[in-house]
Amino acid sequence: MEPMDIVGKSKEDASLPKATMTKIIKEMLPPDVRVARDAQDLLIECCVEFINLISSESNEVCGREEKRTIAPEHVLKALQVLGFGEYIDEVYAAYEQHKLETMDSLKGGKWSNGAEMTEEEALAEQQRMFAEARARMNGGAAPPKEPDSDQTLDS
Repeated sequence: MEPMDIVGKSKEDASLPKATMTKIIKEMLPPDVRVARDAQDLLIECCVEFINLISSESNEVCGREEKRTIAPEHVLKALQVLGFGEYIDEVYAAYEQHKLETMDSLKGGKWSNGAEMTEEEALAEQQRMFAEARARMNGGAAPPKEPDSDQTLDS
């Protein structure tokens, strides 16, 4: 069985960020417990499979309702259909918390100040972000917070 996902990759191509997953695994366990690399890989594979299962069922629920976009309600219904009903309250609470955090970050975060920036400030911020990204790509340290005003995008 090798179903294809939306972007045309097989399920075997799907993955989760290994470093992030390893961090989550370590955070969930007592500090004196270690997990073998093979066990971590297996847990990550299980997570990918679980996500594929929930995604597939959510898509089917969405299709039965003649919708084209999977909504949070479809995911909650998929959890119920698949026998994970005991997680619905916790998943819904996490969803509500995510909505609140997202709204807070949009209201008071760095993006809300974008409309108040002058064109020069926006260009300087863009150049700073490009410089940071370039440094990360080159494996170097982060550049100074305030780039020189003579710096161009060509560097």
